[in-house]
Amino acid sequence: MRSPNHGPRRDGLRPELVVLHYTAMTECAAAEKALCDPAREVSAHYLVSRTGEVIQLVDEKARAWHAGAGNWRGAGDVNSRSIGIELDNDGVSPFAAPLMDALEGLLRGILERWSIPPEGVIAHSDMAPERKSDPGPRFDWQRLARQGLAIWPDPAPLGTVDSDRFRADALAFGYPDVSDDLLLRALRLRFRPSVSGPLDAADCAIAAELAARYGR
Repeated sequence: MRSPNHGPRRDGLRPELVVLHYTAMTECAAAEKALCDPAREVSAHYLVSRTGEVIQLVDEKARAWHAGAGNWRGAGDVNSRSIGIELDNDGVSPFAAPLMDALEGLLRGILERWSIPPEGVIAHSDMAPERKSDPGPRFDWQRLARQGLAIWPDPAPLGTVDSDRFRADALAFGYPDVSDDLLLRALRLRFRPSVSGPLDAADCAIAAELAARYGR
């Protein structure tokens, strides 16, 4: 099944990001149907089932409609700059091992074909923190990072809590210019999903490391 929900990439843009999503549905077949429904006006390049099946819905050269409004590294139209992957997950359950195995293989090929570095693999919640939370707190980013398919920070020893520096570092890494609360939520959802409460020194250390290693 091929999704009709796509178009040409705009302004000569090419994939420099991979955006990971979850389907928030209980059945992969229902997600596939939704991503191919012209009335919904949503799609992705790939859908990965919890059994490990990789379903291509849109050609990588085309602009799939998966990211919506958002921003990464100071630029919008993320759809024109990315490849979108939907993961068959309800948003609260652990990600199935066959799904993760298949995702690793899929990502390895995409990053090689388009010369995308590991820091180009981001969460939907990274680029749209005011709207999205996928792929959510159960997703294993560290596993991808160990395979060189994403990044994971190795922050310096904890220092002081500085909200202004935290904001500057988070924006330098790539997060959109949203409220302090949303910036903290987005960073924690990706890198400290079990933590709540006010900004602390560990958050600041992670943001500083991300900015130093991958910042603009």
